[in-house]
Amino acid sequence: MINEMTPDLSGAPAGSLPPRAQAEFAGTAWEELPHVCTGRHGVPDTPDVLDAVLAVDPARRVRAVGDLYRLLLHQERVFPATAPAALVLAGLLDDPRTLAEDRWERRAGRRSLRAELLNWLASFADIARLDVEDGVGAAQDLAAARAARPALHDRIVDFCDDDDPLVREAALAASALLSADPSLASSVPRYAPAVREVLAESADSYYRWIARDQLAAWDEDVTGLVAAEEERRAALDRAGSLAEDPFGGREQEQAIRWLEEQPADTAAPERLGRRREDRTLPVPVAPREPVPEPPVATVGSEAGYRGPWRIAREEERAEWTFTPYVGVGPLHFGMTLEEITCVLGEGPAVSSYSHHGEDQQLDYADFAESGIRALFQQGRLGCVAADALTGPQVRLDAAPLTGCAPSHVEDWLVHCTTRPGSLAYSVAGDPVFADLGLAIRSQRAGDVVLTRPLFLLHDWLDLWHALPSEEWNYS
Repeated sequence: MINEMTPDLSGAPAGSLPPRAQAEFAGTAWEELPHVCTGRHGVPDTPDVLDAVLAVDPARRVRAVGDLYRLLLHQERVFPATAPAALVLAGLLDDPRTLAEDRWERRAGRRSLRAELLNWLASFADIARLDVEDGVGAAQDLAAARAARPALHDRIVDFCDDDDPLVREAALAASALLSADPSLASSVPRYAPAVREVLAESADSYYRWIARDQLAAWDEDVTGLVAAEEERRAALDRAGSLAEDPFGGREQEQAIRWLEEQPADTAAPERLGRRREDRTLPVPVAPREPVPEPPVATVGSEAGYRGPWRIAREEERAEWTFTPYVGVGPLHFGMTLEEITCVLGEGPAVSSYSHHGEDQQLDYADFAESGIRALFQQGRLGCVAADALTGPQVRLDAAPLTGCAPSHVEDWLVHCTTRPGSLAYSVAGDPVFADLGLAIRSQRAGDVVLTRPLFLLHDWLDLWHALPSEEWNYS
């Protein structure tokens, strides 16, 4: 369905950039400016991503915006290509094609491409405030990001009064974060009232955090905002507990009704900027045990064995590597079933669909020869499961993750996490490592169980709600 505010894109040439953006694009030596996975098979280079942002095909646009986050702001870092790409994207904002609305990977609900590009620029500005010691990128790349702030501010400021409230909020968030540049200090008085009146009252918890953080940095009183946020969280926690209480009776019904009436939090699953809030509290350093030995994959079944629990030997498995939140082996998140089929050179042995009214939605596809299950959300790859018996050997720092003893992999991965609180467990006891985009499930092989790694996007980390029932029953 086309929103009546969405422009007709049928006559717009795919990838054509407006003059300002085209000048930035043409004047950049992209071949010298890599992103996190430049040159990796199946992963587009930065010019290809930028070219697809204004593509006629809505699916290409959604995927391109997802790639902007995955490749250019990966793990809250900037790369050589990030700042030049930001300048190109800022040059697209006044193009009428950015009025096209869609659902984007990192936020709930529909919004225009313009609003989502401004959200990406806000995330860029958030990272640019941090320091090299925070792990946000090389000094040269961070310096380039900071140098771009005045130019980005000049291109974003006009949208702070936009009629679209989602555009207005995103532009205010980006402008407030960009004001960390010393040359923009004089703009602070202009933004402070709007930040308090608009961002601090937003349904988006990331915007509310930006409001509190920036107003405090501008020496404004945020006591009331902090208290309101604490009350909001406490009310949600209370209602959530009551809603889950099977003996709550009338109180349970009231809590469920109240929760349904609350506006959806549209913040990204992993909000950039939380890192700065976390640094305000000292983290006690607990003594750590010695790093355990890396896991070892099972030797596999004897040659010629063809039983139902046959385990592929090392020389029979494909060797894959993975980059968290980007992809695994030749696959990268956001691919369609057709693209995966082309890359793997085989069609799915099994495809499972669910029905939502009159619509049919692809849930997962099994590729028997490759030994993987590809799981989808809105027709796009969001999770890859490697079969413990026959799947590819996926390695992290040269250590195998497929077909190993589950306890050995879990013990080793605990020492590989990069952030406190990254480790959680599913209802089935599967360890889920949020900073790696990785879950380790178990799969039966006769009398033993072996690791079945799952490589995930952010919104798949809640395995219980994200995985189809067939995955839970997989043995």
